[in-house]
Parts: sequence; C-alpha cells; structure tokens
Amino acid sequence: MKPHRTDGVSLSFGLIFLIVALWWAVSRVVNIHLPAVGWLVAGALIVFGVIGLLGAIRSGRPPAPAPVVAQPAAEPEIPGDLPPEMHASIVRELLEEPGERFRQEHPEVEADKPQKD
Repeated sequence: MKPHRTDGVSLSFGLIFLIVALWWAVSRVVNIHLPAVGWLVAGALIVFGVIGLLGAIRSGRPPAPAPVVAQPAAEPEIPGDLPPEMHASIVRELLEEPGERFRQEHPEVEADKPQKD
C-alpha cells in the first residue's frame, strides 16, 4: 500500500463519528441531562459540512500560475554554460567547409582516390 497525504475531511468526520459513539456509550452508563447538546452537535456537523464543501471546491481549482520574472537582457545566454571562447571555437568549426577539413585531417584518403583525366 502506497502512503498518501492525510485527508482532512475524512479525518474530521471519523473523529466526529468516534465522539458521537463515545457520547452514546457514556450516556448509557451516566445519566446527564443536557437538552441543548443536540443543537450544538447539529450546528457542529453543519459547520464541518460547510468546511468540507469549501475544501472540496477549493482543491478542484487549478493552482494559480507562477508570476513570470523578467530576466535582464544584458548578456546573451550561452547554451550549456560554456565559456565564450569555447562557444566561439565551436561556431567557427561548424562554419568551416566540412570537405576541406576532412581532406586536411585525412590526406591518405585523397591519395587513394583515382585521379580524373
């Protein structure tokens, strides 16, 4: 069984049920005359019901979007947190002619290639 967060509404009604059951058990043993207690219990149940409804309505709404914080545009963002020199080196390498670079790095391949007449 996976642990989950505590459900306040279920806990509240469970505690109310437990209190009512204990009240009933104590009233069977001890005779206490309290006529206004019924109105108090009814009022408490109504208050708990309203709190439960408000909690259910509030939890159904999507959370408010976080405010967007503007970042200063003083310096351009370099991807991957590279130092500017390394970033410039990579850009230069990408802009070079790939065929020329390959011929410089692998001159033996050029020698094996048959020459055209």
